[in-house]
Amino acid sequence: RWVRDIEVSEGGIDKFSRGYEDFGLHVTAEGVRYREWAPGAREASLVGDFNNWDVAANPMTRNDFGVWETVVANTAAGEVAIPHGSHIKVTFVTASGERVYRLPAWSTYVTQDLSKSPVYETVFYNPPQKYQFKHKRQTPAADLRIYEAHVGISSPEGRVATYKEFTRDVLPMIADLGYNALQLMAVMEHAYYASFGYQVTSFFAPSSRYGEPDDLRELIDTAHGLGISVFLDVVHSHACNNVEDGLNQYDGTDHCYFHEGARGRHELWNSRLFNYGHHEVTRFLLSNLRYWIEEFGFDGFRFDGVTSMMYKHHGIAYGFSGDYREYFTGNTDEEAVVYLMLANYMCHKLYPGFVTIAEDVSGMPALCRAVQEGGVGFDYRLTMSVPDMWIKMLKEQRDEDWDMAHIAHQLTNRRYQERAITYCESHDQALVGDKTLAFWLMDSQMYTNMSDLTELTATIERGVALHKMIRLVTCGLGGEGYMTFEGNEFGHPEWLDFPREGNGSSFHYARRQFNLVRDETLRYKYLYRFDRAMMQLEAQHHWLSAHDQWVTLKHDGDKVLAFERGGLLWVFNFHPSNSYSDYRVGVAWAGKYRVVLSTDDTWFMGQGRVDAKVEHFSTALEWNGRPNYVQV
Repeated sequence: RWVRDIEVSEGGIDKFSRGYEDFGLHVTAEGVRYREWAPGAREASLVGDFNNWDVAANPMTRNDFGVWETVVANTAAGEVAIPHGSHIKVTFVTASGERVYRLPAWSTYVTQDLSKSPVYETVFYNPPQKYQFKHKRQTPAADLRIYEAHVGISSPEGRVATYKEFTRDVLPMIADLGYNALQLMAVMEHAYYASFGYQVTSFFAPSSRYGEPDDLRELIDTAHGLGISVFLDVVHSHACNNVEDGLNQYDGTDHCYFHEGARGRHELWNSRLFNYGHHEVTRFLLSNLRYWIEEFGFDGFRFDGVTSMMYKHHGIAYGFSGDYREYFTGNTDEEAVVYLMLANYMCHKLYPGFVTIAEDVSGMPALCRAVQEGGVGFDYRLTMSVPDMWIKMLKEQRDEDWDMAHIAHQLTNRRYQERAITYCESHDQALVGDKTLAFWLMDSQMYTNMSDLTELTATIERGVALHKMIRLVTCGLGGEGYMTFEGNEFGHPEWLDFPREGNGSSFHYARRQFNLVRDETLRYKYLYRFDRAMMQLEAQHHWLSAHDQWVTLKHDGDKVLAFERGGLLWVFNFHPSNSYSDYRVGVAWAGKYRVVLSTDDTWFMGQGRVDAKVEHFSTALEWNGRPNYVQV
């Protein structure tokens, strides 16, 4: 129905989703045109440095749909009357007669001066020289190897890093490792840095903490030049509660962009919830997606908080078992699900090959099937239970109690013919109150024994070995795409905590210590080398996009897990003390086998017990339900 209505009333979804070309501030031949939807307002005018904040200087007129408009005419000399870099606001007189000041909802650049106020200000962004892209948008690879990153923490220094520094320092490292996609968090402007970007105030503005919009364009363009696709972490699940610099009570009403009353509030997040069934709200959100694609060149989206969107209970204190009644009853927010279908339909129709990823913990059936099939239309979902499994095992179980069948089940427990992005840890696992995978494994000894010049303790040796094995088995068996969070590829220590009142506004844990891996005397280099070897091997064999996955062996006594995928035989020995020789494993393929990657290689700080020069020949005898076996 939505698609049909948009065709009739708006001339199609292409035109409808280009609202960013019509709303907001635009330089035209006559002057700067400004349009804003604020149906609850009685009066409106554009104010700023350019007119000395005079509310009578540039009044706006309203049409029948609640859209206000004005044109700031060019100067007598024919120049744009609003200087680049000047501050702007829109002021409304509400239905109650109160005058309020707001930031234009379609602002493309907003800045914050904490020495004066935490409230953001819209800045008119019209640089004399605009960035010119050198490379076209990418079509993301079928076998996604995603590097998740946050620009602001991407420096060893205790401060907010910049787009330009990320372009110079981090992009070459991502390319060297062999990742083919970059997922950027906290790009959409957010008033509170410690929200990790999930309390968005200005949806069309890239965060000015890291630099200007053209700096982000340069970052994305440079990534494309390196063959790296770039994904945006999209937050359409809710909006910041802020009034002065957000969308809350925008036109003086409770329900401009959001549901009114309790339905329009997320009590756990203290944020506002969009009215996805409203025509203009849908225009705003779909246009927001188009804007990031057209203006910045993003190649994919990771939609945050999809579970919260799809259910009226938002997943709060609700456990999903997989029973269909949990999905298709009165709990489901059909308007939100339809919006997600519409967003996916638009992205894939207008940009073939574009990638959308859902952050969903509920396991909604058909979430990752095409809209034309009756699905929600995402390409991938995140395997959110996998990192939880690893952390739970490290917290609560001894190595000798690890259950091979449980590991195999969790890594393969995904809906049939619905693709998934798997990971050992993301930003969620490293947040304050938890720790990185490496820190769970090695804890305080990372402060004292991560140098080659110090004793190689059993804790460090075990931690490095398991860190490699956990990443490899997850990447090999866990999904159709793989993701790491920046720094975790080399075993980043400690945890992640942004500057806030509770920690004295410290940046100490809001940084990525890339200096650790650059120091050749430290053992972090071994984990980096392994991650690079793993990514390069995947680029060669493409197991993430392969369909021949088969778990051959889950031996709990020996702690051995074996499977086939991508034309490779994978064998893992998780036993804390036993090594094996001539260990028999069933295989599908007859022939000669050789080692292509071993976590025990000395190059990766292993003990070198696996001889890569030895050739292994299959025997035509059924074993583990396979027609052949090899001994390794």
